[in-house]
Amino acid sequence: MLHIQQGSINKIITQLREKNYNVSKLDSFFLRIIGAPQSGWINIATTQSTKADFLYKLTRAKAALQSITLIPGETTFIFLNQLSDNLNLDRDKLEQEYILHSSRIEGVFVPNTYKLPIGITEKELIKILMDESLRQMKELSIKIFGNYNEKKWFQYVAIASVIQKESANIEEMPLISSVIYNRIKKGMKLQMDGTLNYGKYSHTKITARRIREDDSPYNTYKHSGVPSEPVCNVSFDAIRAAIFPAKTKYLYFMKSKSGLHDFSCNYSTHLSNIKHATK
Repeated sequence: MLHIQQGSINKIITQLREKNYNVSKLDSFFLRIIGAPQSGWINIATTQSTKADFLYKLTRAKAALQSITLIPGETTFIFLNQLSDNLNLDRDKLEQEYILHSSRIEGVFVPNTYKLPIGITEKELIKILMDESLRQMKELSIKIFGNYNEKKWFQYVAIASVIQKESANIEEMPLISSVIYNRIKKGMKLQMDGTLNYGKYSHTKITARRIREDDSPYNTYKHSGVPSEPVCNVSFDAIRAAIFPAKTKYLYFMKSKSGLHDFSCNYSTHLSNIKHATK
């Protein structure tokens, strides 16, 4: 399997040379005669009889693709399980490649639907997902800030991950964000259940016992501020909400019977909302 990026024939030849394929600028003339290489994943098989055969496959062969969707709010632990199951890949190798190429535990993948070739290796898969995610993150950061500062960016991703786990919809995200900032400003712990849905616990219901027994940095009932690492992979809507919170005085929110949240500025109103939701 070989991934060809979009671009001119000369750029594609350069890309192939960087991947140690035996091609030269002279081959670009041959490609202009037989046709331009296709972008995307190419199935070039395990062996080639001649260079002409290799170049011909660049213009004709296409790999069989399978769509894999990373849902916003999902953890990398669960996503690696999904990739392993759907693409018949080794789960341990996927995790090894992820650890090798990422300095962060969580939050480096951009949720999206990815079209991936059947037969891709664990190493190729992790690299292409991380390269594409980083490209998109840098693009958004430059659009908002004019530059990309990794440390600053992932501080926002960490906040966005809490927003992602707690919000019922996109419209609520700036409001949830405002609660986070308002509570931190007042020196209050966040006390948000969603931060405990990290890693393998992504879909685990949070109980009082779990809150008491979990001593991880993700437990915002025990630890102040936002967890230093993101809780999950986040949408760009959540990142925008983390950067641009709504201007409110809200300190509390409670899921109502409608599935949306009721927001309040004081504890007495919050208790009233809880009582109404549990009737």
